[in-house]
Amino acid sequence: MLLILGYLVVFCATMGGFMLAGGNPVVLLHISEFVTIIGIAVGVMIIASTKEVLFAIFRDILGCLKGGVVSKNGIIDLLKLLYELFMLTRKDGLIALDEHISEPQRSSIFSKYPSVLQQKQVMQFIVNAFRPLIDGRIKPEQMDKLLEAELDTIEDGDEQPVSILSLIGDSLPGIGIVAAVMGIINTMNAIAEGPERVGLKVAAALTGTFLGVWGAYGFVNPLAKRIQNNHRMQHMLLQIISTAISENVRGMAPLMAIEYARRKIDAGLQPDANELETLLKQTSKK
Repeated sequence: MLLILGYLVVFCATMGGFMLAGGNPVVLLHISEFVTIIGIAVGVMIIASTKEVLFAIFRDILGCLKGGVVSKNGIIDLLKLLYELFMLTRKDGLIALDEHISEPQRSSIFSKYPSVLQQKQVMQFIVNAFRPLIDGRIKPEQMDKLLEAELDTIEDGDEQPVSILSLIGDSLPGIGIVAAVMGIINTMNAIAEGPERVGLKVAAALTGTFLGVWGAYGFVNPLAKRIQNNHRMQHMLLQIISTAISENVRGMAPLMAIEYARRKIDAGLQPDANELETLLKQTSKK
């Protein structure tokens, strides 16, 4: 909703200022300029992207429309889930995790935290982290490098949609100039048709420049930044998981492993240490 609200503010401020200065928004409706600018921008996106990146761009845009990807309650649920898993391994060993990791949807632990279950990337990261430990294919001291490698791969993949949208945003002013130049060419061909006709064509050409700059700095570049921020918040969740698991498998007590992970959380979303400890202890008694 904030994305839509921001776009409405940009649109209303631009059109409102234009009208207050005596302008008529109707004169900006030159379909040929829209077709040229939007068409070239979409073409640039297709040329610069793979099929997977195109799908990722649309997925990330939908994610922005839905709102934030991380909430404080969601982070607390994640920490409580990890704490329960750690307490289970402390009591019954790693093998006790097998039934929960193999089928998380049926797990008595995971089912308590639907906010975590519905996050595909988070769930996949948790499963990928615990599976080698359960199978005995990795030593605890090797866990850091394994999780770090997976985090680097995820971050590299998430950077691609942002870079493509940034490319489009940076290209839009130039695309607007292309549309404007084409409009001026048409204007030169219409000089014999009289001042009124020439004036309309010049207005259409200048609209192309306006749309390019406006689209870049009012819409596309802010969208790329919003997606980048969503990715950063998602990476924070994965970093929480990575830190907690790494510390726990090295022998740190579950409560302290969670405390290490808590300190990786942004200040605005970070739960209070005493409050979190109370919640975790209540969780272990259920």
